[in-house]
Amino acid sequence: MPHEPTTSDDNSVNLSNNLKRLEELTNRLVAAVAGKEPQKGELQGPDAALYSKAASAWMGEAMRDPSKLIEQQVGYWGETLKYWSEAQNTLLAGEAKPPVENKEMSQDRRFKNPLWENHPYFRQAKQQYLLNVEMMENSIHGLDGLSDKEQRQVDFFSRQILDLYSPANFLATNPDALEKAVETEGQSLIDGLENLVRDLEANQGELAVTLADPDAFEVGVNIATTPGSVVFQNRMFQLIQYKPTTEKVQAIPLIIFPPWINKFYILDLKEKNSLIKYAVDQGFTVFIVSWVNPDESFRDVGFDTYVEDGLFKAVEVVKEITSEKQVNVIGYCIAGTLLTIGLAHMAKKGDDSIKCATYFTAMTDFEDSGDLGVFIDDGFLAGIEREVEEKGYLSHFFMSRTFSYLRANDLVYGPAIRSYMMGEAPPALDLLYWNSDSTNLPAKMAREYLSGLYRDNKLSSGEFEILGERLDMAAIKTPLCVIATKSDHIAPWKSSFKGLNKTNGTKKFILAQSGHIAGIVNPAKGGKYGHWTNKASVSDLDKWFKDADFHEQSWWDDWALWLKRRSGKKILPREAGSKKYPVLEAAPGSFVKAKAK
Repeated sequence: MPHEPTTSDDNSVNLSNNLKRLEELTNRLVAAVAGKEPQKGELQGPDAALYSKAASAWMGEAMRDPSKLIEQQVGYWGETLKYWSEAQNTLLAGEAKPPVENKEMSQDRRFKNPLWENHPYFRQAKQQYLLNVEMMENSIHGLDGLSDKEQRQVDFFSRQILDLYSPANFLATNPDALEKAVETEGQSLIDGLENLVRDLEANQGELAVTLADPDAFEVGVNIATTPGSVVFQNRMFQLIQYKPTTEKVQAIPLIIFPPWINKFYILDLKEKNSLIKYAVDQGFTVFIVSWVNPDESFRDVGFDTYVEDGLFKAVEVVKEITSEKQVNVIGYCIAGTLLTIGLAHMAKKGDDSIKCATYFTAMTDFEDSGDLGVFIDDGFLAGIEREVEEKGYLSHFFMSRTFSYLRANDLVYGPAIRSYMMGEAPPALDLLYWNSDSTNLPAKMAREYLSGLYRDNKLSSGEFEILGERLDMAAIKTPLCVIATKSDHIAPWKSSFKGLNKTNGTKKFILAQSGHIAGIVNPAKGGKYGHWTNKASVSDLDKWFKDADFHEQSWWDDWALWLKRRSGKKILPREAGSKKYPVLEAAPGSFVKAKAK
């Protein structure tokens, strides 16, 4: 049907309704911001000393080599005048002609609208911004007097500031938002304000963009639906045993330990990309740990509790349920760190309950901890200490925000533009829904993780103690399959390989394409990303990668074949649970549905 034109009466009614909405939203906005907790400066950015040291280093360099500074400034102002003159001439001529396409610029997703190239106003705004970015990056790169870590911090936090000031992030210089406002007669701006107020109210005055439609998914209904049963629970976790789908299964069961920084169903989003379902369909008896979402009552829970009441208890229960003397395990991200701690302790005690272990993007050597490491300085850790001392846990808000700013344009500014400036509803994407379904960290564990591992690197150096034992990674002789991802911004692949190479069991190293999540959740059928393998030693990582064989398909089948060789004979499928550990409830269980406080 053709669109009915609006009348002046319709416009008057719309205007009146929008004015009422605007007044209501303004009042809610003021109330939400007024209820915001006082800011803890150490958790909002790097220590002020870093800025002072960077400024001193820059000034020192300028004094030693003023010609370099003059050259930079002359070049900068020359380009600025060039862009300004081009914009003025185009406007005076009354004819907008796009310049020769710059492929590097056109690949920036922030500037996809043709008006960024075709309209002199937007083109000049974009060109000036990109010139500013180039000038700033050249000015701060390689400053004398800064350590490697300090230089990485300066680079990273400067990039955060530069990304913030992109013209795409402001209504007056965003052609997409302006076009939408004109098209909807301003309705998109009212809707955007409502989205902004909603997010502020949901986060006690803190700004955190809603990434996915919260009503589009329900855990256990349209995500995390692989059939199974909860067969054990204690204070720390629920244990899920999945229903077999094959006529025979491998005798030795498989336990998956997911990270407790996020929830386990990243491995079971939907049937076609569920690693859990894939493993079940390969004939493995699959168990997974669903960690508790801690509150203040978990204040004194540290790695010792996660090892003893988590890792060790899960192994004990699965051995009893399956009547097997050994199990195979997977440790993903921080659970891989936990697995190494547990294996080192078991090696000291002569416990060979774990036959082989697989690692997904796990860190054990934190000397080079990637982008996340830029946050780990004394000021930040002091702020964390005060936060967890006060609350008893590290709020999911801080970890979620930190991870988001590692990819700010994709996970902060892009969603904010769509939600607040264009008034769009958040998309119904399962991955983004999972990303928003965050978890807290217990106070003691957060301290140990950030200070003992990230800052002091105690596990790799042999100084980490657990349950009264000082751990030595070299004592681990368990066969390992180590899977890292090429563009991982959380667990750099070289650090992952380097750390786990300190163990003394046989090892298979696989490097997958993509990053921390997409590189792992990459199904065998129709997988988007390939992987590299090389039987040579990883002592020289650059050579290992240069000589590695690339395989276009996902790593899943390669890993499954490796695991089957270490999973014993084929037997009839098992029923869920046992007399000692009966079924408690259906998967995915109740722990995973608990929202973070």
